[in-house]
Amino acid sequence: MKLTVHAVGRMKSGPEKELGDRYYERFARSGPAVGLEFGGITEIPEGRGQTVDERQREEGQKLLAHVQAQGQAGAALVLLDERGKSFSSQELARRIGAMRDNGRKAVVVAIGGPDGHGEALRSEAELIVSFGALTWPHQLVRVMLGEQLYRIATILAGHPYHRA
Repeated sequence: MKLTVHAVGRMKSGPEKELGDRYYERFARSGPAVGLEFGGITEIPEGRGQTVDERQREEGQKLLAHVQAQGQAGAALVLLDERGKSFSSQELARRIGAMRDNGRKAVVVAIGGPDGHGEALRSEAELIVSFGALTWPHQLVRVMLGEQLYRIATILAGHPYHRA
């Protein structure tokens, strides 16, 4: 199953990017052993609309257009959103593993912009995940997502990286 990350905003050079890249590389190396292929990260600029709704709509449309253009129509959409559900790493691994085991060819994990995801996009999502009630900067969310993807691969592989 091909897993790609779609992010609103750019990751600038610096220690956060280096750490994130390290985890995404680990995921890319360990994922194939458990049937997960890393499809990379796509970045889009923040929406230009005058209102929150306009910006969310524009960003959501860009995400869906990109998914279609990449031939990933029918991909499971997983949104990172503070209004989502908090999962343990084991439960998130189980959910991703179930998507893979049920024949899903692709998953797109989307990180929204400063305004979050709009209701139209939320209604399209198969899973809405929160990294907790705290608000996190975009750069740290990218790093945390990379680490969790690597952790998911190790959990599915039975590797001791996750010691729960």
